[in-house]
Amino acid sequence: MSQENTIDYFLKLSWQTVANKYNVIASQFGFTQAAGYILINIHRDGTSVSQIANSTGVKTTSLSRVLNNLESLGFIYREVNASDKRSVKVYLTELGREKRRLAKDVVREFNEYLESQISEEERAQVVKSLQKINELAANYMPNVKMDM
Repeated sequence: MSQENTIDYFLKLSWQTVANKYNVIASQFGFTQAAGYILINIHRDGTSVSQIANSTGVKTTSLSRVLNNLESLGFIYREVNASDKRSVKVYLTELGREKRRLAKDVVREFNEYLESQISEEERAQVVKSLQKINELAANYMPNVKMDM
């Protein structure tokens, strides 16, 4: 089976194209696609680092790097929970709220563009197929045996 005939090839290719497009747009506003996605997932009352990791799927090492960058840019600030020093909440600054709004606008506009180019039936089928692939991938157990 050639790479160009695999489902995962087209999933990766499509996501990379989308992420690259978001990065080009986000760079015009002074941040990255990953940073914009994280900003979108920070709520008004603050969001714990673990909640951000869970909602974005970003690994903690990468998340820490992005949060440090967002903090240095003045988009966020962090507060340690006084009763549990291990718990940290992330909050948006005024500038962060502005960048969050921009990120949401970009995502909304891009999705409106996509939806204007495909029928409701095609959209429903894509969503259904991706949900099934996600479920199958989560449940997949390889049969490949490793030689020791």
